[in-house]
Amino acid sequence: MTITLPTKDQSQDLVDIIDFKWLLAKDGFRVHVERLQSDPAYARDCLDKADASPRDAVRACAARLRARLGLSSV
Repeated sequence: MTITLPTKDQSQDLVDIIDFKWLLAKDGFRVHVERLQSDPAYARDCLDKADASPRDAVRACAARLRARLGLSSV
């Protein structure tokens, strides 16, 4: 059996996604991690909700994650 370990970038992506999940949870929104990674429309919807957050930390995390995932805010 061959085990493939995530690269440093993949690990950081996951850390950013988990941070995002918990930050957005405080705003009352649930984030499905696997779907966020595989469904661009769902990811944009979550990121748009975060962009509307009154909290700077949520908006900043969303901006970092949007850039890492290559999703525009259009």
